[in-house]
Amino acid sequence: MTFDLLRGWEVDPLEEEGDSELIAVFRVLNNADPDGTRTGRLMRRTLDQLYDGQRTGRYSWEQLHKTERTHFGTLFEINLRREFDDVIDEGIKLDYKIAGVDVDCKFSQRMNGWMIPPEALGHLLVVGYVSDAKREFALGVVRATAEHCRTTTNRDAKVQLNQTGRDAVRWLQRPGDLPPNVLLQCDSQTIAAIFDPRSGQQRVNQLFRLITGERIGRNVIATVAQQDDFMKRVRANGGARTALRPEGYVILGGDYEKHRIVAAELGVAVPGPGEVVSVRLRRARLDEPFVAELDGAPWRAASESEECLDGAPDVAFK
Repeated sequence: MTFDLLRGWEVDPLEEEGDSELIAVFRVLNNADPDGTRTGRLMRRTLDQLYDGQRTGRYSWEQLHKTERTHFGTLFEINLRREFDDVIDEGIKLDYKIAGVDVDCKFSQRMNGWMIPPEALGHLLVVGYVSDAKREFALGVVRATAEHCRTTTNRDAKVQLNQTGRDAVRWLQRPGDLPPNVLLQCDSQTIAAIFDPRSGQQRVNQLFRLITGERIGRNVIATVAQQDDFMKRVRANGGARTALRPEGYVILGGDYEKHRIVAAELGVAVPGPGEVVSVRLRRARLDEPFVAELDGAPWRAASESEECLDGAPDVAFK
């Protein structure tokens, strides 16, 4: 079952769809990524690839040039094929072959803005959309029949879906949960405080001081550090874990099961693979909520107004 926002109630698109090829394509893609996790990470990687933050320091769609924005569709098409190469083959006349069916791939910077070329009319489309600012994405399947398309075309003879066509999209994910880009959640003062230091290590330290309790992805760290060895700036033995521990901070990594458990116990966001969460800690009582036992003592996340006089405990990595 999936939730159709246009209708406001749960539907199973396979129960009411008479298009056997659409059913087959939908099932293949849905089985490959039933909860949208792979697609969300794919969208995140594609955005980060376009920002190229490690070299440019960019982290938002608005910082891109117009020509770069139009390139997202090509990257999305390539990366979707790579991510799902177990079920998506190269197409003959169109972009893909899925379940033995030729399928075209279309991306739009705004929902429902897909431009459909003449050669795709009558065929199935995989349609995608992403908004970094809203932290959402969408992926669906629709057939570009005459009844689903507008009669007006642009100068390249491309058409868009009409309202009937939009209603006919069978959504695999809408809205999907896009892995966060925490820099977009910061005000201008916080951004300035993070990026002002000349040293990449000092910028990373500022990142973990000012953004706590939130999932921070590798690309955000790369964008802030702007160095080849950016993950070294996170680790102990000279990185942020060492520098910030006297101030009460621990940096929990999503690649470590113990760290994920600690994050859940502390009531902060649980980092996923390739993500970290910075938390400023203070000693706690056992009867307080969201307490984790670390180094043989109870700890909890500190509020902004609370001091952390004891530093932070050592958090093992295994």
